[in-house]
Amino acid sequence: MEEKFLELPSKYPLIPTRDLVVFPYMVMPLFIGRPFSIKAVEEAIDNNNRYIFLALQKDKDIEKPSLKDIHEIGVVATIIRMMKLEDERLKVLVQGVTRGRIKQLRKTNGYYEVEVDIIEDEEVEETIEIEALKHSTRDLIDKAISLGKQIIPDLVEIIKSIEEPGRLADVVASVLDLKPEEAQEILYILDPVERLRVVHDKLLKEVGILELQHKIRVSAREAIEKDQREYFLRQQIKAIQEELGEKDERKEEIENYRKKIEESGMPDYVKEEAEKQLKRLEKMHPDSAEAGVIRTYLDWLVELPWNKRTKDRLDLKLAKKILDEDHYDLEKIKERILEYLAVLKLKKQKTKDQSIKGPILCFVGPPGVGKTSLGKSIAKALGRKFIRISLGGVRDEAEIRGHRRTYVGALPGKIIQAIKQAGTKNPVIMLDEVDKIGLDFRGDPTAALLEVLDPEQNREFVDHYLGVPFDLSEVMFICTANRIDTISRPLLDRMEVIRLSGYSEEEKLMIAKKYLIPKQLKENGLDEKTVEFTDKAIQFIIRGYTREAGVRNLERQIGSIIRKIAKEIVEKGKKKKYKITEKTVKKLLGSPIYTLEKEEKDEVGVVTGLAWTEVGGEILKIEATKMPGKGNLILTGSLGDVMKESAKIAYSYVKSKAQELGIDPEDFNKYDVHVHVPAGAIPKDGPSAGIAITTAITSLLSGRPVRSDVAMTGEITLTGKVLPIGGLKEKILAAKRAGIKNVILPKGNKEEVMSDLPAYVRKSVNLIFVDHIDEVLKIALKDKKIEPEKSES
Repeated sequence: MEEKFLELPSKYPLIPTRDLVVFPYMVMPLFIGRPFSIKAVEEAIDNNNRYIFLALQKDKDIEKPSLKDIHEIGVVATIIRMMKLEDERLKVLVQGVTRGRIKQLRKTNGYYEVEVDIIEDEEVEETIEIEALKHSTRDLIDKAISLGKQIIPDLVEIIKSIEEPGRLADVVASVLDLKPEEAQEILYILDPVERLRVVHDKLLKEVGILELQHKIRVSAREAIEKDQREYFLRQQIKAIQEELGEKDERKEEIENYRKKIEESGMPDYVKEEAEKQLKRLEKMHPDSAEAGVIRTYLDWLVELPWNKRTKDRLDLKLAKKILDEDHYDLEKIKERILEYLAVLKLKKQKTKDQSIKGPILCFVGPPGVGKTSLGKSIAKALGRKFIRISLGGVRDEAEIRGHRRTYVGALPGKIIQAIKQAGTKNPVIMLDEVDKIGLDFRGDPTAALLEVLDPEQNREFVDHYLGVPFDLSEVMFICTANRIDTISRPLLDRMEVIRLSGYSEEEKLMIAKKYLIPKQLKENGLDEKTVEFTDKAIQFIIRGYTREAGVRNLERQIGSIIRKIAKEIVEKGKKKKYKITEKTVKKLLGSPIYTLEKEEKDEVGVVTGLAWTEVGGEILKIEATKMPGKGNLILTGSLGDVMKESAKIAYSYVKSKAQELGIDPEDFNKYDVHVHVPAGAIPKDGPSAGIAITTAITSLLSGRPVRSDVAMTGEITLTGKVLPIGGLKEKILAAKRAGIKNVILPKGNKEEVMSDLPAYVRKSVNLIFVDHIDEVLKIALKDKKIEPEKSES
């Protein structure tokens, strides 16, 4: 080999290759097109030695490269064969001989000529590592061939017989799928062992790619075979179904859906979607999971009342009669429903429009006052279907808008479910407990309700499951809530709030006689001929066994009495007339749970306040006492921030007006004042106890007792003005229930109280309206001063 290299010339015609690297010992066809390259080939053949130098261009787009544009290391090659092509190009078969480094380049006679230093591989000492590297390389070649790599068999034999690491590396590199840059990098490696190591790594990577390709091909082939197998099986099933007549059932199912779609009255854009899904179902295997999803979807579409509606009963007299039969009093609400019917009647007389953009009614009031049952009565009066949706505790927005069909077990939201349940597109839908909707990571249901309850938007309400608009404009929505402060403002803005206050004792008596007792007698298998309640017995139950704004607990207690009588009748086997008196009530229900909270005597520092709660009005006792100290104000009784501020305002006012109120100013430096509101475990807040706290502190420090027959409520300012507050009807009823005859109220609430409060309540309670705390103190405090008892030293 050494002698051969010594015989090689030092100058060669150059062929710069654009995207091809020829390795030593490698046989490769070249297509020559550039004039200087053609001239170089001709020169090599004319020289009789047929040697040529091949070097890779750094940039293949350069037409006339210079020395800096060509890699310095290339390969001396010999031309084995040359053939001229029709397009004046040459096809040359060359074989690499050895590496060479370009020393000099010049252009002569129309071609490039280079002066080259021949590079020979160094001899290396055989080691175990080199032997292992050669074996691994040959094994990888075998594996590559087994994975589909095409290598000429003779070349494989040559690879197996080569022992020199450098030559083995060059021959193996010639069969790898390498980019020109990667091949040139290998050409640059002069150390035979390092070159073999790099080629081995490249071969290993290529084998890895071949394995992955093989795996993909196998998987694809298996999938194709599976599809073919399923196709043949389906064809067999099809043939069997034809024999058994089951194909007719499939056809019948599709035709049945098509008929339902036509008869459903759905709009064209919905029909288009339904027919699209039906075509998909027709092409699917009937037992596939996707077919089941489409069937369920089509069932929902065809069963929704796209064009079905009940005819509204627009007889105002009949509607009023139904409302009066079902509910006692509630005149404002009944009036509002009759207004709705009147507008609907007038509109239908002028147009054919079935809908009316009326406000969404929201009944707000304590539990048990009849909010939900009132919705049923409205539907009954209108002649519409009634559906109640409970929203208490709902946290997922999908409960309103539905789940997308891609989810397993997806369903439409509660609104579309209610429409389907009603079977008409104009039912009365009651959204119960809208103030108790939750909010978490699954979305905000109140935000989803905004579209449902907006008359301008709900004409095209899109449920996620349906994916097509449904017109909700003809639905009458009624909401209920116990309080409005937990309802989001945008949602509240879409509703007309109608407040249902608690019932007075007289109203509860009438409701019990007219509705509750007949209902419970019927439910427990008795009648009015068997059981008779006296008015005093009912009043005794109301006062002693219930403390509520509504009548739910009252009905429960009446039901308990009737059940005990029913048990006695069954046990004794004889039926007689039972007259329920106070004595009977006590015997059947046990001792009264509640007693009147009215103070029996006038006391210093003890004032009867009035409070509003979710279950109605309550009596609120406010107590004040003093002890030696430095003028500190102590507040207890689970008071909220607003109520604490009211107490501080009251204390500051009394302190600023001490002399006018008959209080020694020095007392504020000698005593600490402690204000307590009993029932300490129950949180209390709000500004309406302001005048009561002021009265208690004034009474305490002046020694004047507070009249026990006076209750009060109102907010106070630092200047002593009494400001209006809310929940007055419930508070006045609480005072009446406790037997208090005089109630002091803010003057700013006078019109509201006089319009909302029933006449019989106004007559039974003396309502005193004030606009300054001086008037309150003048009424509530007695002139006679009580001196504190002196303790013996």
